[in-house]
Amino acid sequence: MEKTFNLARRDDGIAILTMDVPGETMNTLRAEFGPEITEILAEVKADPSITGLVVISGKADSFVAGADISMLAACKSEADAKALSQQGHVLFSELEGLSIPVVAAINGACLGGGLELALACHLRICSDDKKTMLGLPEVQLGLLPGTGGTQRLPRLVGITTALDMMLTGKQIRPKQALKMGLVNDVVPNSILLETAIELAKKGKKAAKPVVQSKINQFLESTSFTRDIIFDQARKQVLKKTQGNYPAPAKIIDCVRQGMSKGVVKGLEVEATHFANLVMSKESAALRSLFFATTEMKKETGAEGAEPREVKKVMVIGGGLMGGGIASVTTTKAKIPVRVKDISEQGLSNALAYAYKLLDKGVKRRHMTPAVRDNIMSLMTTTTEYNGVKDADIVVEAVFEDLALKHQMVKDVERECGENTIFASNTSSLPIGQIAEAASRPENVIGLHYFSPVEKMPLVEVIAHKTTSPETIATTVAFARKQGKTPIVVQDGAGFYVNRILALYMNEAAQLLLEGQRIEHIDSALVKFGFPVGPMTLLDEVGIDVGAKISPILEKELGDRFKAPAAFDKLLADERKGRKNGKGFYQYGPKAKKAKLVDESVYKVLDIAIASDKEAKEVAERCTIQMLNEAIRCLEEGIIASARDGDIGAIFGIGFPPFLGGPFRYIDTLGAANLVTTLHRYQSLYGDRFAPCDTLVNMANDGSLFYKK
Repeated sequence: MEKTFNLARRDDGIAILTMDVPGETMNTLRAEFGPEITEILAEVKADPSITGLVVISGKADSFVAGADISMLAACKSEADAKALSQQGHVLFSELEGLSIPVVAAINGACLGGGLELALACHLRICSDDKKTMLGLPEVQLGLLPGTGGTQRLPRLVGITTALDMMLTGKQIRPKQALKMGLVNDVVPNSILLETAIELAKKGKKAAKPVVQSKINQFLESTSFTRDIIFDQARKQVLKKTQGNYPAPAKIIDCVRQGMSKGVVKGLEVEATHFANLVMSKESAALRSLFFATTEMKKETGAEGAEPREVKKVMVIGGGLMGGGIASVTTTKAKIPVRVKDISEQGLSNALAYAYKLLDKGVKRRHMTPAVRDNIMSLMTTTTEYNGVKDADIVVEAVFEDLALKHQMVKDVERECGENTIFASNTSSLPIGQIAEAASRPENVIGLHYFSPVEKMPLVEVIAHKTTSPETIATTVAFARKQGKTPIVVQDGAGFYVNRILALYMNEAAQLLLEGQRIEHIDSALVKFGFPVGPMTLLDEVGIDVGAKISPILEKELGDRFKAPAAFDKLLADERKGRKNGKGFYQYGPKAKKAKLVDESVYKVLDIAIASDKEAKEVAERCTIQMLNEAIRCLEEGIIASARDGDIGAIFGIGFPPFLGGPFRYIDTLGAANLVTTLHRYQSLYGDRFAPCDTLVNMANDGSLFYKK
């Protein structure tokens, strides 16, 4: 069997330990490597000629990308998971306990268990390569660093910095890592190994103490002031997670106990908490999401079709969406883009939007002004169809108007090549209807982005009946290059995400008209796990946009999509939401940091405020229709699988990730329970709550979307 770890001795007394997992592009840590590492460490200890050890990766682009999380699925109990963590503790303590200096030479990703390995070394040095990133992202999987990270990191960089890293899972760049004392030096990759060898020769004394800010020095100096840090962290975490995610509180507890009672106690607490989290339903849901997105990245979206290369892109429309789409195309995909708009104003808006986003990177020192200007030079503009003949894909982001979109299709077919893909960023018009104007309908596809484009990870790739497999594969690959997670959905009004969202928003509107306060509805759904409440979301998206989508969905899908008629009064009162500073909430200079409801909206809608319904009931009424409609979309073949439906809802509308998505959540609730609840609401509020056929069948035969 090929070995993962190889020890090479040099004449100067320094030994190089290279980690290179056979047959994998990246190194990950696995439990079965234990005996191999133990053997090597024993060999190092027994050899007096070895005076220093350098740990390095045999992979070109990564140090260690983390622990292999698929091994967690093998844990059948908390005892199994605890044993896994403790095995890691023993190994890393042995490494740390070597009497000779041990230096980690880091190039590329050094994340999770990889950083914990580096922390167990006495010194760390990293390359200045842009692929080099250090972090402990376990919290994003509902876990905590389980091989000593919660104990070694605070002792190295200070409690405040360590908590910030572990509670956010953020990735640290080389310069930041040096400044915070996470690494001892940063050098070009070409001299990484030599510098690490020199550092090993200097010995453990080469470590410099971390220089902390005066305030952090003061806060971390006594147990009383340290408690202030932990209490503040706990409060912030609770506000952010609404108590839905158990990992952050457990991370804080590991650090608190370790710092007050010592490393041994800290490691014991870490192993116990780690084991508890591995077996939690929240972590199981988040890990399933991780595997689902990883699996998706390997798919082309169309069986047997290969994507064509996209070398040039055209975006029609310089509004918020067009500007955002052009920006992710140049910044993330590094593909030249030509923006077309009928007015110079629209074009300068699109350029200003992209520049502002890039300039944030310069201000945060993530890029130089020269890099920013180079990326900006990939974006050009035109008011005519000039310089677009060779565009491989045209993304249209104009108003939701079928006649206008038909005109765009004809213009593009006239001006561009015969293989040019026409991708419409429509949010509700069926793509088949847009393709009716095309002489090459096989090139027409939907590419539905969510606002704001640079932040929202999802895009829906919508194929109509005659879209070619090659068009689908090329569009999916293009969306991935833009840093997006694409799901392929079939054509139909509202596609998938807006269709399930519309019923959720309508129900929130019904609750408002029944006299439920705006902030009560919003806080009930934030508590349930959504990033923002439905009223805030409607203000952000635009009340006018919502009003345009509803009639289309009602016409195509029936009465259950009928929006409350009273909402027309909002538009009559010029309320569009944040964009014109007038909606459900107050905007403008008068609105302080705290978000305040614009109380005058109740008068506009003739609402008499009623007493608050229980938050749980408010959340249930809004989300239950979304679940029912998600199953209908699967029933009709709009989405290909429960997995795609879960990813679409989480990345597209912020469905609570710890629930794993609508379909995983339905499995948790049980189809029979869901049918009972829907029937109860149906008797109270009407047929919009009628359970769909598939759900009724599942309730009868006890089937699930996912195998246990």
